[in-house]
Amino acid sequence: MDFKQVKTIFMDVLQNYKNFEGRSRRKEFWVFQFCTFLITLPFSIVGGIIGLSLLGLIVSLIFLVPNVAVCIRRLHDTGRSGWFLLLTFIPVVGALVLLYFFLQDSHSETNDFGVSPKVAMT
Repeated sequence: MDFKQVKTIFMDVLQNYKNFEGRSRRKEFWVFQFCTFLITLPFSIVGGIIGLSLLGLIVSLIFLVPNVAVCIRRLHDTGRSGWFLLLTFIPVVGALVLLYFFLQDSHSETNDFGVSPKVAMT
């Protein structure tokens, strides 16, 4: 995967920020998570150095809605409701369960949330 593909995937998720329906492939989800991490990290470091520790948090908040949307679509892709995202409020265990869900492969068949993105791309 080259930079152009990564940029395209990242921008697609940002432009699709208000879509909480449908499905997102594992690749789309993890590319977005990685890019937001790479964007937020320098701001957090610089904010810590200059005494504005909230700088990284502010940048993270910019990506909050697109992140929630892609997480819900990723859960849909594994055949689960977006309500499973509420597991984040259970310390440690909730995050581990969600990580397991996010790492799972897509359901190859059509489910309640739509056609598999893998099938739609071919």
